[in-house]
Amino acid sequence: MSDLRETVRARYAAAANAVADGTPTADCCGPQEEPGFGSGLYASTERDELPADAVTASLGCGNPTAVAELREGEVVLDLGSGGGIDVLLSARRVGPTGKAYGVDMTEEMLALARANATKAGATNVEFLKGTIENIPLPANTVDVVISNCVINLSVDKPAVFAETFRVLNPGGRFGVSDVVAEDTLTTAERAERGSYVGCIAGALSMSEYREGLTAAGFTDVEINPTHQVADGMHSAIIHATKPANVSITDPQPDSRRGGAC
Repeated sequence: MSDLRETVRARYAAAANAVADGTPTADCCGPQEEPGFGSGLYASTERDELPADAVTASLGCGNPTAVAELREGEVVLDLGSGGGIDVLLSARRVGPTGKAYGVDMTEEMLALARANATKAGATNVEFLKGTIENIPLPANTVDVVISNCVINLSVDKPAVFAETFRVLNPGGRFGVSDVVAEDTLTTAERAERGSYVGCIAGALSMSEYREGLTAAGFTDVEINPTHQVADGMHSAIIHATKPANVSITDPQPDSRRGGAC
C-alpha cells in the first residue's frame, strides 16, 4: 500500500510542478479537457474569483462547495486540498469569522496552495501537511468536511471515514464529490476502466461507500450520481451527518497530531 500511496503522491507532485512551470497539467483524475474532470465543473463566476493557478490545478470530478451549504462562521476541512481551489471558495463562503483548512500529503501541492492563498488575499485559510487517513486536527473541531475526487485515491478508506468522523463536531456534515462504481462492477472490472491514480480503479461501489460511512458512525447517508466518468463509473455527491449526540475524545497525549491545529 505504501508503494501505491507513493505513486499517487508522485503523480500529484508532478501536477503541481506542471502548474508552477506553466506547462499543461499532468493527467491525474482526467486531463483538463476531459468533461468529467477539472475546473470546467465550476461556474465561470467562481473561477473568476480565484488566482489562475488555483483553477488550473483543479483535478477533481465535481464541485463540493456548490452543495456543501456552507454558512457564515463555520469551520471547513478539505481532504486532499491540492492547489487550494475548494479551500479558497469555502473561505469566501464562511467569511472572516469562519475558517477553511486544507490537508494534503504533497509538499508541492501545499506550496502551490499557500501561494494561491497569498495571491487571493485569503486570511482565514490554513493548509496542513498530512494524510487523509491521519488528519492533523483534534477531535470535534470541524463543522463541514468536503473533498473533491480524493477519497477514491486512499489506500485505507475505512481510516478516512473514521478520521473524518473524529474531527467533525457533533452534528457536523460530510459533503464530498467522489467517483463511485455501480454495484454490479467487480473490483477487477473497475480496474479495467482506468488506473488507480486516474481515480477509477480505487473507487468504491455505491453500496461499499454507504456501508463504509455507516460503519464509521455516520447517518443520513445519501449518494447522488451526477455524471458518468467511465462505463458504470460515476462522479457523485455524497452527503452524511455525524449524530448530534456523539462526541469523541482524543487520547492524550497524541504524538501523531502534536497540536497541529
